[in-house]
Amino acid sequence: MKMTRFALPLLLAAILAACSSGSGGSNTRYEYPTMRPGATQTSIFGQEEEGLLGPGGLSLLGGDDEEQRGGPGIGVNAFLWRASLDTVSFMPVASADPFGGVIITDWYSPPENQNERYKINLYILDRTLRADGVRASIFRQRRATTGQWVDVQTDPGMGSDLENTILTRARQLRVASAQR
Repeated sequence: MKMTRFALPLLLAAILAACSSGSGGSNTRYEYPTMRPGATQTSIFGQEEEGLLGPGGLSLLGGDDEEQRGGPGIGVNAFLWRASLDTVSFMPVASADPFGGVIITDWYSPPENQNERYKINLYILDRTLRADGVRASIFRQRRATTGQWVDVQTDPGMGSDLENTILTRARQLRVASAQR
């Protein structure tokens, strides 16, 4: 048993050492996608930032035409993704999957009414900026006199209003990126 405890790390170290390109190896040179020279990337918070692999390196949110398609590291339209996050930024986000295009918020109670709470599920459905590229589901609950939360019907127009707000913000982001 003691022998296995020490043999396993040594075996893993030997495998990793064998994978290194230090001996022999080929002279293959790999090209990585980069942004155009001198370009900077703006984060969802409006701050300029470097790519994932340093200046001009691979970037999660892409640049130029990659940004319209969603870029190499994001599975959905980057403008819709950023606009969705911006729009629900006042709510706590429980889950965000940029590859699947799903944002799920946690329950949020407006400060003016602590006996009511909302939850939003956003689905980004396309890699292009289209009017039908985002879908919103809104859930609402009220606190009963017993203290339990009870589901309440939401206004059917709330979901489409939220979708329109996200689309408007996505268009603003797209216009702002074209002006840079």
